[in-house]
Amino acid sequence: MTYQFDFSWIAEYLPLLLAGIAVTLELIFVGALVGVSLGITCAWIRALGPCWLRPPFVAYVELIRNTPFLIQLFFIFFGLPSIGVQFSELQAANLAMAVNLGAYSCEIIRAGIQATPRGQYEAGASLAMTPFETFRHVVMIPALQRIWPALSSQIVIVMLGSAVVSQIAAEDLTFAANYIQSRNFRAFEAYIVATAIYLLLSILLRQGLRGLGWALFPRRLP
Repeated sequence: MTYQFDFSWIAEYLPLLLAGIAVTLELIFVGALVGVSLGITCAWIRALGPCWLRPPFVAYVELIRNTPFLIQLFFIFFGLPSIGVQFSELQAANLAMAVNLGAYSCEIIRAGIQATPRGQYEAGASLAMTPFETFRHVVMIPALQRIWPALSSQIVIVMLGSAVVSQIAAEDLTFAANYIQSRNFRAFEAYIVATAIYLLLSILLRQGLRGLGWALFPRRLP
């Protein structure tokens, strides 16, 4: 028996696919922006911050990096309402992605910070900079430049992991593919289209992050 491919449904469901892509792009943007900002803050505290402030951040990183992303998502969406903290599907998805990326990017950025030569800190101190000013003006940019490829890869991984947010009915690209195949019973074609779109998004995101790296670190990235 020969399988007959049928993609004629794409025109009918194109608005739904575009809406799913838009939600996925929002998840990428918000998750990356908030997650990397959280990662930088966490990395600074873990590497250079006061000792008394480090334990809760260590606990946060270990908790997130050693539990499944889906469980974190369910905890935020289904668990927190039990104590009166409630989020919409999209809010929960954005928060889960930011928290997850924050923990992973923290360790990546911390590695860049710890690779900074001790003389850089001494140079900042000799210019009467505070520890935070030294971090901001002397340490952070070279540290980010060192780990930018790894950080970019982690952002792409988290973007691909966003597919699970359809489990809480967040209307992303995977949700759209699930809905389409449940209506036209063309699961093979629906998921081929979703796969192709995710592949394209990954390539574009990776190239976009590489371009951003060139803009942030001119003449530094190989």
